[in-house]
Amino acid sequence: MEDLYRTGTLLTRELTVHYPVSDGRLVLRTDADWKRDVEAVRVSDDGTSFTFRLEAKRPFLYFKPCLKVGDQERWAVGANSLALMTHEGTRDAYPFFSGVDSGTFSSLIEFDSTILGRRHALRAYLPPGYNENTLKRYPVLFMQDGKNLFFPAEAFGGQDWGVATSLQLLDGMNAIDKVIVIGIHSGDRMAEYTQPGYETYGRSVVEEIIPKASERLRLIGGRSETGVMGSSLGGVVSFYMAWQWPEVFVAAACMSSTFSHKDDLVDRVLAEPKSAAKFYLDSGWPGDNFETTLAMAIALQSRGYRFGQDFLHFAFPNEGHNEAAWGSRLHLPLQLFWGKASTAQRGRHE
Repeated sequence: MEDLYRTGTLLTRELTVHYPVSDGRLVLRTDADWKRDVEAVRVSDDGTSFTFRLEAKRPFLYFKPCLKVGDQERWAVGANSLALMTHEGTRDAYPFFSGVDSGTFSSLIEFDSTILGRRHALRAYLPPGYNENTLKRYPVLFMQDGKNLFFPAEAFGGQDWGVATSLQLLDGMNAIDKVIVIGIHSGDRMAEYTQPGYETYGRSVVEEIIPKASERLRLIGGRSETGVMGSSLGGVVSFYMAWQWPEVFVAAACMSSTFSHKDDLVDRVLAEPKSAAKFYLDSGWPGDNFETTLAMAIALQSRGYRFGQDFLHFAFPNEGHNEAAWGSRLHLPLQLFWGKASTAQRGRHE
């Protein structure tokens, strides 16, 4: 690999590894020489941040943090991490050294909603290392129809989205930052995911669910690291929430959405000022709300939204209206929202 990819100049970059070391020290191993320790050039006063200087005559390096205690050494769990040498910003890494490289799920979080007059039920997917490396905080994606996301036994027709599988694959690829996904169990979908019910439901998510999640989980917080997503009617309510509260949600992913069926969102896009939120739209074909999703994409474009920057639209030939289809293309909005290029644009480099 060293000979295959070459740059004409020596590229340099700093990498800071964050881990609560109680004993020993952290070193780095890289694919330049997996047997050689790279020592930190700086260590924070509290011993939780170790900064390394990387050099390479190629545009990337793979690396692994290594925890050394006496004669013992423990390599970070999981796939080798990727440092892209083409950016000058400091790369942050949050390794963990025990357990397995797979995410876990929270227990069901239930609480009363004053706004809706019923109980909410949520379940969170927690990325690998969440419980060990407590220094890391995470972006969050709120997803509708929470029963259909994680477990076949809970899902409609016994087919879930396979959210955990997609996240773990993208993480192993070094394609996205680690993300917490919170599945919101639905109540009366037809009432709460369409107008006017989605006005009250959306307010409950913003005023009740997000504060509860922020209290229970280590979220980065803030608009730039909070997204919302759904399919079919769930895509409609997700669009509504990002349109109505762009100060809360940076983006909405809306798959196979029934725009203009018991909602006024096309009308609002055509009549109201441009929103700060970004939108991912897709559908299958034939059927699968192809025409109305394309119409929404053109409505956005006609109001000054830039394709590829403010919104994306895709149509997938011969894809159906079901959880397997939505799960198979989940990787697209995840990379749009939290891919390496997207997070670097926001000033985060992980």
